[in-house]
Amino acid sequence: MISPVSLAPPPTNVDVTPLAELIARVAPGAPFQYEGMLGGASTRRYFRVLLPEGKTAVAMFVPDGPRPEEVQKLIERPEWPFLEVRALLATRGVDVPRVIAQDTPRGWLLIEDIGEDTLANFLLRNPQEKRALYTQAVEDLARAQVALRDLPSDSVVASRAFDEDLLRWEIDHFREWGLDARGCILSADDRATFDGIGARLAKRIAGWKRNFVHRDYQSRNLMVRASGGICWIDFQDALLGPRVYDLVALLNDSYQEFDRPFVEARLDEFAAAAALDAADRATLGREFDYVTVQRKLKDAGRFVFIDRVKHNRAFLRFVTPTIHKVHGALARLEDDEDMRALGSLLRRVIPGDLPGVAAP
Repeated sequence: MISPVSLAPPPTNVDVTPLAELIARVAPGAPFQYEGMLGGASTRRYFRVLLPEGKTAVAMFVPDGPRPEEVQKLIERPEWPFLEVRALLATRGVDVPRVIAQDTPRGWLLIEDIGEDTLANFLLRNPQEKRALYTQAVEDLARAQVALRDLPSDSVVASRAFDEDLLRWEIDHFREWGLDARGCILSADDRATFDGIGARLAKRIAGWKRNFVHRDYQSRNLMVRASGGICWIDFQDALLGPRVYDLVALLNDSYQEFDRPFVEARLDEFAAAAALDAADRATLGREFDYVTVQRKLKDAGRFVFIDRVKHNRAFLRFVTPTIHKVHGALARLEDDEDMRALGSLLRRVIPGDLPGVAAP
């Protein structure tokens, strides 16, 4: 008989009986001890479990199983995307958590416990390591893009992409939640302007060469190991998309602030690691700014969506800083008529989100 001893109360809507049985398979006779762990905005739930000899592991409960976390064109697959992408990354030399055991029919995985040191957490205690760790993160990304250039034809990553429809949906997600839901309803003329710019921006980005994209390569999804290495997590929604998408997620992270020289230096390091010439490095910077506009608008809208639909207000404080990042990119794209028009529209419609205006 397994007797659970909870070190911290788990979410009340999660039945941990399958987890107890999974632990019994891994460590027969060991007491079942666990504690709830904080999660993010997803439906996944996490627990730290005690194993023999003082070792620990992380149990992940995924109620939606093989369904993708992020919005995309749904393609049902027999294996969980997390497991499939993890195996792909591991075989291509990317550091990812080890899988200890699984009971996917009932929604459970037991994976390596890497600790609490996300890149964000680690830098709170060790801010002097910021430059070195971000250099490592951009160089890791450049190497991974090369290693993942050729994918198996049946890979889940190869089956989905940031196409024009998905990119446009993300832009419209901002209009729906970042504007409409906050009471900033566009006039008919402004709506036509916004929709036209969104359609052209999505078409532009969708037309670029596609590479492996983690999709959320940012400070809360990179773990710093005791050895100093960086381990990737939260990669289950990986797909094909522009080479700069993960750079935007990392260097225009809504949860971090960097000055422009810091960002430019990391883009230079990525370009060097990817062996880009001077012309391609310049193109990389332009692509980075266009995707910043698209991605950060989506993020701002998503934070409001998480509040209104998932009833989690924790991300609302990042809405205004995220829109500030959009304005920064728009200022660097002033020679583009669409970007000038979008900047003018946003300044007029949501003046409270302008740079220099404190977030509420």
